[in-house]
Amino acid sequence: MNTNAYPTPPFPDQQQDRTPGLTAPMDPKPDHGEQSYKGSGRLAGKTALITGADSGIGRAVAIAYAREGADVAISYLDEHDDAKETARWVEEAGRKALLLPGDITDRAFCKELVAKTVEAFGRVDVLVNNAAYQMTYDSLEEISDDEWDKTYSTNIGAMFRITKAALPHMKEGGAIINTTSINADSPNPGLIAYASTKGAIQNFTGGLAQLLAERGIRANCVAPGPIWTPLIPSTMPPEKVKNFGSQVPMKRAGQPAELAAAYVMLASDEASYISGATIAVTGGKPII
Repeated sequence: MNTNAYPTPPFPDQQQDRTPGLTAPMDPKPDHGEQSYKGSGRLAGKTALITGADSGIGRAVAIAYAREGADVAISYLDEHDDAKETARWVEEAGRKALLLPGDITDRAFCKELVAKTVEAFGRVDVLVNNAAYQMTYDSLEEISDDEWDKTYSTNIGAMFRITKAALPHMKEGGAIINTTSINADSPNPGLIAYASTKGAIQNFTGGLAQLLAERGIRANCVAPGPIWTPLIPSTMPPEKVKNFGSQVPMKRAGQPAELAAAYVMLASDEASYISGATIAVTGGKPII
């Protein structure tokens, strides 16, 4: 595909007053690979648990995994219509979809999430820790303690707890894929809480890969650049939304569909010697 095939900013004005945001009001509509992703059985017979799978990157990964042959547990907060749409695409691919609404900042729910996945599918072969929270602030003083704690609890605390709960149900050959960000290496000062959690995720994943190597379980990261998801119009000011993506060399936001192949590769047996790595999907902006 031509790298210029997708929409470029400026985008229409579109603020959403709820977090997480919703897919339906977005203009242009995000591409999750609904019409383009073609599977080839690379995850046949596997089961995957994906957090934040209702929309955005999570939906694109769920669609791709299903078309590659995996059953998918869809973890999300409360965006029920979006989550049902993701499940519909999974089931259209001939795979099972399990909807798991709930708040991953709740420690008990992190355990419940894994327990329900195992109850339905028998095990966890692939864990994708993708759900995230962010909010834009112009100064450090504007960030309350509660806001800081919510960001860390959602982005890194839940990752630790869900991974810990999943590991007893993962066998040799299992894969853990964590969504970090270009912000881990090039932090946006307006997203300082979010950006710092993404650095923590990258560090956590590197350590986890070493801890799990003897068990034959791999851990890797994907580092997206600016990706057009509901998180953007629901957490960024109007001018940032309008020009979103213009700061990278390709001069546009990436689409969720453009990340799916990286998540598929890291989940597949073809990546058997890849662990502790970060794959950048950043529109041409290098990470260090």
